[in-house]
Amino acid sequence: MAITWAQALDYDKVTIVPHNGSCAGTLIEKSGYFAVQIPTAAQAELVSELGAENNSRFDNADKMKNVEIFYQDDSRVLLIADCAAWLVCKRITEPQNEQSYDLFISEVVAAYADERIFDGGHWLFEKIPDELKTLHYVAGGRYYLDGKAVDTKRTPIRRRIKRLAKRG
Repeated sequence: MAITWAQALDYDKVTIVPHNGSCAGTLIEKSGYFAVQIPTAAQAELVSELGAENNSRFDNADKMKNVEIFYQDDSRVLLIADCAAWLVCKRITEPQNEQSYDLFISEVVAAYADERIFDGGHWLFEKIPDELKTLHYVAGGRYYLDGKAVDTKRTPIRRRIKRLAKRG
């Protein structure tokens, strides 16, 4: 599904605004779940195609036909293979926000990450090849990649991430 905006709301809460005209909101209302998937640079063309304005599942029922996906048995969401990370989210029903702003609030019930890209509580962008780095959409089909690390004295968050991954 195409997402216009996604944002962490709290440690285990995420908000999203599905792309206007997509069937994402309908799917979320029906299942009560969605996944935030963090694609890699190697998936840039796929992301652009899946998120294209004229490529909603309302108009193209076979949109996901050639996309390599895998399922989590209890999550009720499709997870696209080869992403850097995935957050499986359970909808927190807020009709006012959903109807007025197309804003969905959710609780993260599972978190997964590719250990080549994320390990020890940290992204490894400065150590991995560009094709494994995460995409950040700017506009007009252009993306930026992360890459340079700036370390501080802050304590790693490894314990919290492991605890979150065990929920669900």
